[in-house]
Amino acid sequence: MVTGSWALQRAIHQTLVSATGVTSLLGGAHIYDHVPRNTGFPYVTFGQTTERDWSTGGAEGNEHIVTLHVWSQAPGRRQVHRIIAAIRSQLHEADLPLSGYRLINLRHEFTETRREADGETLHGLIRFRAVTEPI
Repeated sequence: MVTGSWALQRAIHQTLVSATGVTSLLGGAHIYDHVPRNTGFPYVTFGQTTERDWSTGGAEGNEHIVTLHVWSQAPGRRQVHRIIAAIRSQLHEADLPLSGYRLINLRHEFTETRREADGETLHGLIRFRAVTEPI
């Protein structure tokens, strides 16, 4: 059986790799759960996910916190901010089809950008909160 968390990740991945606004900024469908060796910048990775019981009354449900990471070595933060904006426009309040689950809501909660210790890599974080219930 597919978990709600995995169904949500698959739907997010499919949505982003199908979104020309995102893939054009990345130079292709560079959205990974596991980054292939020698991958060039920019790209997006799935980060930490959390799933909590969100059941009420007699209805089952789960709350999910999903973090995506944006990686860039372009000068300045413009590229990271543009990629984050494109991801947010695809996912915030989106109605994604999930295998075996119904998405109740999906909302952007948090964005951060920072420079990594190497001084060259910019790192953007974008966090979403979702609620799902089994079908």
